[in-house]
Amino acid sequence: MDAKAKKILTNTYWQSGGWRRGSFMLSAEDFEYAKSKGLMFDPLTVSHDELIRRIIHLHEHNVTKERVAAAFLHSLSTRKVHLRSALSSWTLTRHLPSHTFRMRAADIPRYSECFFCDDGMLMSQEEYAGEDLNVLNFERIKWGGVRHNWLVYCWLDLLCLSREEDPFLVREEDVGMLKGMIQGIEACGDKDAARQLEKRWKDVFPSNSHERDQVMEIWGYAGILETKDFYRKERGRGTDFNAVACWRGEDGYSREKLEHFFGPYL
Repeated sequence: MDAKAKKILTNTYWQSGGWRRGSFMLSAEDFEYAKSKGLMFDPLTVSHDELIRRIIHLHEHNVTKERVAAAFLHSLSTRKVHLRSALSSWTLTRHLPSHTFRMRAADIPRYSECFFCDDGMLMSQEEYAGEDLNVLNFERIKWGGVRHNWLVYCWLDLLCLSREEDPFLVREEDVGMLKGMIQGIEACGDKDAARQLEKRWKDVFPSNSHERDQVMEIWGYAGILETKDFYRKERGRGTDFNAVACWRGEDGYSREKLEHFFGPYL
């Protein structure tokens, strides 16, 4: 990743350890430089239907299960957090059928008025006008993503991964960290929530608490951290969690999903 372009993107949204308040004058020259390196984008105007076509194309031609799994594992020791959320983006969109927004309405919309997106826990809208992809990519590079189940984020995430030239070498230490993460889940008490798991992962792989939060969210959306009761009272920092808001230690993890993604490494 180009260091100068990353700094331009980061400075656009972040300052002194927090979100930038007020306007920031990003020069046209800096924007064009970051854009030329694939880290910043023009505002996106696109329909839901076109996004679905683009996502299906990425699945068919560019992004495989093996590639997103290797990218995730490679990110553990290298702390390249931007490579992590493709795991959840791939899972959330893998089985989306070719459809239009108005083909079928959601019965009781939770995420989208589109039945197929709503059924897949994807937040989508019929039309996007001037969508800011740069803030989504900033979050992806800063923490490993935040708005994981936004349809437009999933598309951007998979697109960016498809453009990575890195072969994503998975080292022995990456596999050791993966096994340490699994052991952390197994060590949780039945009533432990996501926050307790986050703390158990503190010394397992290089990260801060915000990055670990997003890994839990990614594993939640990928079906690895399997929540078996969605009616539990949420526990955590306010509403920070979505996919793992109701997860408890007694839920453990899905061995099937773990094998599905990481079987060759275990």
